[in-house]
Amino acid sequence: MTKTFKRIADRLVNSPRRLWGISFLLFVLLGSAWSVSTPMGGSPDEYAHLVRAAAVARGQLNGTEVMVKHQVAGMDGRFAETGVQLPEWYRELSTRHTCYAFQQWQSADCAPALGSSEKIVEVTTAAGRYNPLYYTLVGWPSRIVSGEPGLYLMRLASAVFCAALLASAVVAAAEWRRRGIVIAGLLAALTPTTLYMGGVVNPSGPEIAAGVLVWSAALPMFMAPDRALLNRRLLRLAVGGLVLINIRPLGLVWFAGAVACALLLTQRSAIRMVVRTRATWVCAAVLAASTGVAMAWSMAHPDNSVIEIPDWFTPLNAARLTFDHSLIFIHQMIGDFGWLDTPAPAITWLLWPAAIILLILLALCFGRPRQALVVIAIMVALIAVPVAAQSIQASKLGMVWQGRYLLPFMVGLPMTAAAVAALRVPSGGLPWRRLIGWMALTLTVANVSAFLWTLRRNAVGDGGSFFIHPAHWSPPGTWLLWLLVYGIGATGLAVIALAGDRAPAPPVTPRPPADGERSVRSVGHRPMSPVG
Repeated sequence: MTKTFKRIADRLVNSPRRLWGISFLLFVLLGSAWSVSTPMGGSPDEYAHLVRAAAVARGQLNGTEVMVKHQVAGMDGRFAETGVQLPEWYRELSTRHTCYAFQQWQSADCAPALGSSEKIVEVTTAAGRYNPLYYTLVGWPSRIVSGEPGLYLMRLASAVFCAALLASAVVAAAEWRRRGIVIAGLLAALTPTTLYMGGVVNPSGPEIAAGVLVWSAALPMFMAPDRALLNRRLLRLAVGGLVLINIRPLGLVWFAGAVACALLLTQRSAIRMVVRTRATWVCAAVLAASTGVAMAWSMAHPDNSVIEIPDWFTPLNAARLTFDHSLIFIHQMIGDFGWLDTPAPAITWLLWPAAIILLILLALCFGRPRQALVVIAIMVALIAVPVAAQSIQASKLGMVWQGRYLLPFMVGLPMTAAAVAALRVPSGGLPWRRLIGWMALTLTVANVSAFLWTLRRNAVGDGGSFFIHPAHWSPPGTWLLWLLVYGIGATGLAVIALAGDRAPAPPVTPRPPADGERSVRSVGHRPMSPVG
């Protein structure tokens, strides 16, 4: 059975087009499983993004500012939302989750049915200031299909968009010579939270997927330079950068951080090759123009929200509180679903970090000092970036940080560690394919367990039947069907990691001299000058 999987994996990775197509299909399966199995409105702030997407699809890029009373982490304030004109039933999205969110014992069957009134009224959204690019891509189904089916189609559109980005990252990982361990590092970066956010309408989904694509293009471009692959790597970097920069203002920081880390790991010849390529300057110009447009949009849409910050909440205290929440943020990056009220099971939190720690130890033990320092720097950023961000924004926003905000950058930790291991760890001495196979199997079990645990919470509550029977709430098509779909997608990705290494490029042999052709060195003197 194992040999059969290996043959399938080798056949897939030897054809980039076939690999992209199969990977795309697998990610669509994973994303659509999350799309359908998550109760409508059952993900963080999704109702605000659904309203924003529907408004953008109707040409409403802007709206009227409406100050709404709001509470952030126990602090009262007035949140600047945007009023748009939509059918009346969109108003109901903001309250559908309230009967079960933060009440883990309650299944999602208590949510009221969605209304059908098409009367045009003002609906407010907290996402009205966000860049409209993502919402343009996912909002169009709301113009074709009304009601809850249209909302599910918007989720599926988001899942397809993220799947395209992630499939390109898989192809990039398969271009390494020791591709098995690099693909395993990519799988470790695709945490259940990453796949979950890709299956709902939330800009965090494509933001994280774009971060994965940027890292997958930047690392080999500088660590394993190949002129034949340079243009496609530049294209991936440009596409990932365009999406990342145009999602949120922080996207520019994540993009710059990924490129900076790749540059610190570069080979000497790589920079010269990249700089001397015309496509580099074309991509740089496109990214620069895109950055200018994104910054102009952000400056034209400031956040006028007002939070009543208590006197004790100083930047120093905000930094301390954020540091104390570091483990919570790490858990959220691995798997915390719903309204951050549905944590993944213990098996996911144990197995997923174990796989990442293994990659980190390989990189630290075998990597050069400079490579080890980059891996350590990314680990330090895991704690330092949220602390710095919260302390700077404390007086304006309060305690708003969530683990998924850092994921577009932190996906680079297992990917960088795997890239260093692929270059530095000796190919002999360890049963590498067996090790990678066990790692892929471990991640698959952890991934499917997180999906099943979330299904159970939504169907019967966390105190209900372990076997989800009888199910009080069930997604369209039954929960068992989508568990099977998710298992197929996760297993398919694990099979790809079993691919063998690429054969090294054949050495270039000098052309033998033709008949009558004499070698200058063979005669032992320099050729005569034309002048004599």
